[in-house]
Amino acid sequence: MHVRAARAAVLCLMLIWPAQVLADNVADLPGARRSTVLIAGKAAGTEVYAQQGDEQIATFTYNDRGRGPEVSARWRLDARQLPTSIRITGKDYFKAPVDEWFTNVRGVANWKSAAEQGSMAGADEHFYVPIEAPPMFLGVLARALLADDDGQIELLPAGRARISEALSIPEPGWNQRRKRTLVAYEISGLGFSPQLVWFDAKGEFLGTVSEWSSTLPEGRETWLEPMLAAQAEHLQKRAAELAKTLAHPAASAQLYHGGTVFDPRTGQSNPASVLIMGNRIAAVGDEDQMNLPADIERIDVSDKFLMPGLWDNHVHLDSVDGLLHLAAGVTSVRDLANDEQALPGRVQRFEAGTEIGPRVIMAGFMDGSGPFTGPTRVIVDSPSDAERWVNWYADQGYRQIKVYSSLKPELVPLIARLAHSRGLRLSGHVPATMVASQFIDAGADELQHMNFVMLNFLSKEAPDTRDMSRFTAIGKHAANIDLDSEEVRGFIAQLVRRQTVVDPTLGIFESMFESEAGSVAPGYADVIERLPPQVRRSLLLGGLKPDAADKAAYSRAFPAMLQFLQALFKAGVTIIPGTDTLAGFGLQRELELYAAAGIPTTSVLRMATLDSAAVNRRSDELGLIAPGWLADLIVVDGDPTASMSALRKVRRVIKNGVTYYPDELYQALGVAPAP
Repeated sequence: MHVRAARAAVLCLMLIWPAQVLADNVADLPGARRSTVLIAGKAAGTEVYAQQGDEQIATFTYNDRGRGPEVSARWRLDARQLPTSIRITGKDYFKAPVDEWFTNVRGVANWKSAAEQGSMAGADEHFYVPIEAPPMFLGVLARALLADDDGQIELLPAGRARISEALSIPEPGWNQRRKRTLVAYEISGLGFSPQLVWFDAKGEFLGTVSEWSSTLPEGRETWLEPMLAAQAEHLQKRAAELAKTLAHPAASAQLYHGGTVFDPRTGQSNPASVLIMGNRIAAVGDEDQMNLPADIERIDVSDKFLMPGLWDNHVHLDSVDGLLHLAAGVTSVRDLANDEQALPGRVQRFEAGTEIGPRVIMAGFMDGSGPFTGPTRVIVDSPSDAERWVNWYADQGYRQIKVYSSLKPELVPLIARLAHSRGLRLSGHVPATMVASQFIDAGADELQHMNFVMLNFLSKEAPDTRDMSRFTAIGKHAANIDLDSEEVRGFIAQLVRRQTVVDPTLGIFESMFESEAGSVAPGYADVIERLPPQVRRSLLLGGLKPDAADKAAYSRAFPAMLQFLQALFKAGVTIIPGTDTLAGFGLQRELELYAAAGIPTTSVLRMATLDSAAVNRRSDELGLIAPGWLADLIVVDGDPTASMSALRKVRRVIKNGVTYYPDELYQALGVAPAP
């Protein structure tokens, strides 16, 4: 009877609730609250929240370079602040339709979204976490947790959330005698690390803040900086505590013996011992021929594969990414766009050992003004802007400039000259109304993303690549690009002649074109069960959702990208792996895809080690296991030259002579160890 009643309630819910609530209508309700969505500190959208009887209503939208959600949500709560009904409609980040609902009638819960559907009896004290919820829903969860006796609630579809007070700060601008404070609580159980949520002095939910995306009530936007500063200090203390327990400095020299050592110069793997003293490799080869110190730790790596630490050349460091990278054997990364003020501090903490993370090459990000401007405060619209920011980045220790889609094409040659004069490389998205060949002729050293390589031949289909057409044009037309045509062969020859580097980020396009809603994204099928429950759900959302007429073309798009990558490799184009996706796990998949494209495994491993070090001008001390080189290496349980998937079983990571155990790093993030 309970199940029948629940299904009846669902039908009733869908009949009486309209498919979408307009933001203006919500704003007109008594007591409606408007909040500003800030991307990289700039206003990018709004959330409007109101109560109407026993319903709570919110609309949420923002513009992120032509992408961004447009959702309306309505929900009801019981006396314990637990949801009894939820309906969310609209469009998701990539503008696909959203229709998510949940009901709980007398303890029988039912739910459905684009990614999943399910039901559960006995859900009397459970909280359903919507996939497409507006930020306000974090406040709803926080209130339910605060109202609970022990601050813990079972989640639906899976997991458990816990809340605890994390920090408080004086309310910015409050000068009266009576103190007013803002309080941040930590909610754990939603991701790899606790989520901080903020409340004001009256106990009203404020929102969430981060270097990337924040939501705060209108009129409170100036609170962002002090809230970010306090939050950063809190997170840095937590990171320092993890560093004390998860990093294992060597007490003496170390000898790794019994393993097979990979040399990316030759592609050969041979039995050898490796002697590490301090942060350097002292010797490689037959230990009988080594001058071993008396005080030495012998480490048996029999039947294991030793290779240089991996590189991910396209990341945007945040939160716990450092742990995820190292756990996957990634000892060096290149950050291609971040908060230009905050990134150097994070890099310094990595280097000092007060936060766990890889070595970092910093690339300075810049874009032009316009409706599709990227997430940055660095806006370059004139020659003086270009000179100012290139010099600023060079002075701050950045090694590369990355330009973006809204930059004026006529500024590219100047930026290239300025960057090269300061010893910086130039890369990026191909600015709109340019094609890749023009970008290279203007002085670019590198192309980001495989779609921009292929858009060189789709200028008619995608004349302005600032919007979603830079993806949809690939879906519709990638398979029509003739690799044997004079145009393609001439372009590839240009890449070789100019020694232009390509950073393909194939994994994100696999997710766009190969992932179906409700099914595990292909690159994560082998790891999804190891991830925290709420993280798993994000890997079920699927990719781009083409119209019926375009489905056949979209199904051929990603195979066409693999074929193009193989053509680049065969021609001798320098390829370095980057991901722009989930830290650590993303690189493991990226390298599997290169092998799937027909690139020999030994060449793939060289791309991820020595070639990456060379492009980033660090091959004099990184990218090899050789005497005098920095002690950055990994121990793998399996042979990646036989199967690239062996890289999913990294058992030990040494960065700068310090040892990290992936199982320990993963445990700190709620991730199960690799089998």
